[in-house]
Amino acid sequence: RGIGWSVGSVSAQSSGTAAEARAMLDNAVVALKANEATALAAFNDKSNTKFHDRDLYVFCYDMTDGKFMAHANPAMMGTDVRALKAKDDPLGQRIFDTINKSSGGTVLTVDYNFPKPGTTEPVPKQSFVTKVDNQGCGVGYYK
Repeated sequence: RGIGWSVGSVSAQSSGTAAEARAMLDNAVVALKANEATALAAFNDKSNTKFHDRDLYVFCYDMTDGKFMAHANPAMMGTDVRALKAKDDPLGQRIFDTINKSSGGTVLTVDYNFPKPGTTEPVPKQSFVTKVDNQGCGVGYYK
């Protein structure tokens, strides 16, 4: 299943699933523990299908200053996760607080509404989030 040849046959499935999002986060944790710098570079490489699949991608930020170290949108790099809002929802602060309160290795979820790529209307989304050393990371999927 891991090589991705089946992608053409499931092209109707344009959004990643909860299970796929969780598996991507689990892979990201393994990569971060092996080599943080290499992992972050892989997370930011849009051609790396292990960490970029349809609307699924890994995001990470530095737990000290909240600055994004990995994100599918290059414009987010270096910005503070806590400044991220979706309409009136302080989404970034909620993600930061959730991860900050967790113990390392625990995977938690954060529910919010966020527009799908190429749209402006927020729809239900959930991110699996966790802490790995000094990185707060997550993978979100649309419900």
